[in-house]
Amino acid sequence: MTVQLYHGDCLDIMRSIPDKSVDAVITDPPYGMKSHNMRLAVSMMNIDWDENPASSEQIDAILKLNKPSVIWGGNYFDLPPSRCWLVWDKKSFDKMTFADCELAWTNADATVSIFRKSPQNMDGGKVHPTQKPENLMRWCIEKFTSEGDTILDPFMGSGTTGVACVQTGRNFIGIEIDPTYYAIAEKRIADAQLQMRLPI
Repeated sequence: MTVQLYHGDCLDIMRSIPDKSVDAVITDPPYGMKSHNMRLAVSMMNIDWDENPASSEQIDAILKLNKPSVIWGGNYFDLPPSRCWLVWDKKSFDKMTFADCELAWTNADATVSIFRKSPQNMDGGKVHPTQKPENLMRWCIEKFTSEGDTILDPFMGSGTTGVACVQTGRNFIGIEIDPTYYAIAEKRIADAQLQMRLPI
């Protein structure tokens, strides 16, 4: 399996990715929490990086790839109607949260699905304010892709999608503009690759 990581703006880098080199997009773009009437909750958690949501140009670039796509926070963006929303039910295990659930938009022709399992690899290991659990991202990946597929995450953050790709035998292309989170993602994914190589 291959991993390709890019530090930079996803619009610029997506233009350089060859056609037909991506099988699916699974991503968690910034929602722009400070611009969605969540200023008090954001300030309580000392989040100062999420000033604005992903731009319409960035979201459109994902849609123009015309690939199976999962976009977390899809309810914050202007996206086409979807029959297959994904729901992450956080109420039973996330005490400090903005909402009881998070939603992901998909372009799949399927029914709504809910993820209710307790998160894995989060306690004491959360390195990004909106980091998703590894088992949640594995669930997304396994629902919509096959082993050997190449998954693109244009908003890689701390690299959870990449870690889940390594764990499930998928190739991964990750893009992150923030240098701190890029370095974190690079290390987490390298550690996941090393773990997969260790003898059982």
